[in-house]
Amino acid sequence: MAMYKVEICGVNTAKLPLLTEEEKRELYKKIQSGDMDAREKFIKGNLRLVLSIIQRFSNSGENIDDLFQIGCIGLMKAIDNFDITMNVRFSTYAVPMIIGEIRRYLRDNNSIRVSRSVRDTAYKAIYTKDMMMKINDKEPTVEEIADKLEMKAEDIIFALDAIQSPVSLYEPVFAESGDTLYIMDQISDKKNKEDSWVEEISLKAAINRLSPREHRIIKMRYFEGKTQMEVADEINISQAQVSRLEKKALRSMKNYLT
Repeated sequence: MAMYKVEICGVNTAKLPLLTEEEKRELYKKIQSGDMDAREKFIKGNLRLVLSIIQRFSNSGENIDDLFQIGCIGLMKAIDNFDITMNVRFSTYAVPMIIGEIRRYLRDNNSIRVSRSVRDTAYKAIYTKDMMMKINDKEPTVEEIADKLEMKAEDIIFALDAIQSPVSLYEPVFAESGDTLYIMDQISDKKNKEDSWVEEISLKAAINRLSPREHRIIKMRYFEGKTQMEVADEINISQAQVSRLEKKALRSMKNYLT
């Protein structure tokens, strides 16, 4: 690929040398005897192999120089551990070593990028768990959640584990009819079930000015601690509609109080 025929880590990739298999064998014999010049020549003669491998990771979002350097580390490890008596080509031995080094780097040094489908699975599992706890008054097992969703238990475990990293409450979950729904809209508010906090900040009058449906949504969301999905199920409208009505009600209350 043309994009790789540039200077990477100070190396002009267009001018990298090519070694024949015979040259590699002769150089490796010298390397085994401690010839450092032969080792350097052997490394330079295999940098094209590193370049061909890092192209496989072009969609990882990582800096190409970083991947090249990590690939070179894998190459040097392969040189140090290669056994010429195995009667295999060096490239056959080196490729998995280089790939493994790059994968370890991506795994250990970078935040995990969770796919949308995995996140959706995790959110479904969390919601299903919450609903099953309300119905059965006990925490369901992963297997029970998986049966309810008609999915494999391993997929549920993987998805839940994948979203363990801290995320913003304002991270969008999905959008419907132009209304974006956020993670915070999926979280029950267990702390604000008491009526007293509303009375203390004089919100009662503002709430009473709302339409019956808006009043009910605000009560369910902020007094009963229900999620938007739970509200939607109870009053038989979509979650997007609940989101719109909730925002409209809060805006109306804010305008009344200011």
